[in-house]
Amino acid sequence: MEATVSSVAGSSTRAAADVVHVAGGLVSLVVPARNEAANIAWVLSRIPDCVDEVILVDGESSDDTAGRALACLPSLRVVPQSGPGKGNALRTGFLNAKGDFIIMIDADGSMSPREIPRYVHFLEHGYDVVKGSRFTGGGGSLDITALRRGGNRALLTLTNLLYQASLTDLCYGFVGFRREALARLDLRSSGFEIETEMVCRALLEGLRVAEVPTLELPRRTGRSNLRTFRDGQRVLRTLLRERAAGATSAKPHLVRRTRHA
Repeated sequence: MEATVSSVAGSSTRAAADVVHVAGGLVSLVVPARNEAANIAWVLSRIPDCVDEVILVDGESSDDTAGRALACLPSLRVVPQSGPGKGNALRTGFLNAKGDFIIMIDADGSMSPREIPRYVHFLEHGYDVVKGSRFTGGGGSLDITALRRGGNRALLTLTNLLYQASLTDLCYGFVGFRREALARLDLRSSGFEIETEMVCRALLEGLRVAEVPTLELPRRTGRSNLRTFRDGQRVLRTLLRERAAGATSAKPHLVRRTRHA
């Protein structure tokens, strides 16, 4: 079984909304949020028409995150988070999602929902997992620090070496996948490292993975829950653990490196 890793470069991440939505399944958007009352309306007001269902996973917010979200989008489904950490929040949302395609996005305004049609486009055209890349043609970041950039580059290099892949970004959580891929991913992480676990297991399972350009925006207000060194260590442990588990599996997991312009 082979995994195909494709990098789909674009002229600009701002052109994402120009991708034509081809009917091919229902789209669920999962938004984990904890104390994002000041940011959530900006995110929800920019959700494109191709999204059929929006699930807000509330991590016991002490502000009015859920109330402001419902005021902005009355059709929103609010579900309580099961266990602490971003990973638990996302897994809760995935289990509650009803769509054929599931997209995950942050609630702090650092990811533009207007890019979602690009992810849906490639899911509808045969890819199992579509992940955003800030470092492929047309991508970028208005927020990443030199420390985070260096850490991401080091972890990315290790990932490509261990998994025989050709990824251009790793530690970024704008991701979409087909519902039928969820069981094969068998996600279990509780923290930010769930994004890495998802990529590693997709490669080991031989799923078709595409990278699409994305523009990382600055967080609109407030402080991030990300802790660079702590979460970086968790990502590293995930990379090593998943590769070791894959090495003892009977499944073949050679990755064929391909690029599409």
